[in-house]
Amino acid sequence: MQTALTPKRFAKISEVVLKRQKYLTLVLENIHDPHNVSAILRSADAVGVGEVYLIYNTNKFPKIGKFSSASAKKWVDLIRFKSVENCFEELKSMKYRIYTTYIENTDKSRTLFDLNLTGRTAIVLGNEHTGVSKEAIELSDVSFNVPMYGMVQSLNVSVTAAVCLYEALRQRSGKGMYERSQFTKKELREKLEDYSRR
Repeated sequence: MQTALTPKRFAKISEVVLKRQKYLTLVLENIHDPHNVSAILRSADAVGVGEVYLIYNTNKFPKIGKFSSASAKKWVDLIRFKSVENCFEELKSMKYRIYTTYIENTDKSRTLFDLNLTGRTAIVLGNEHTGVSKEAIELSDVSFNVPMYGMVQSLNVSVTAAVCLYEALRQRSGKGMYERSQFTKKELREKLEDYSRR
């Protein structure tokens, strides 16, 4: 049975819905540890990402616990795919620019801070051990790395996600994208009704 929605709760949901970023998303490719997925969802929700794409073609889709995700999975919609090609086709049909995280330099490689993350942005994060697949790199628009100056040249995937998301937040905040909604009035009303039922 659904509990009554208090005015305070409704105000919070309204604020969250208004700041949701319609054209910012993550793509998680075969991330093995459900705790990493949960941590990524928490960061996504915090930055205003309402949808995250999951590609699992070598691993099973993860079971995400309510407590490990701090209920973020309740507020972030998960869109599942079993192939990179199908996922990327859907994103490209919606005019997303696809950025893959990749440690090594390639002809498409940039650093995170070279990217413009204020447009239709999909950031792809790969498996903890093997990273983003070769197929994903080849089908993406740009590969990029997070600059590091220590002896260890890798970050935990959930940390990488948070760093990327907060760079996107910084750029978008600078353009006032959290002050005006990117949704139509109809979409806002539908989203508000949806969130109020969750």
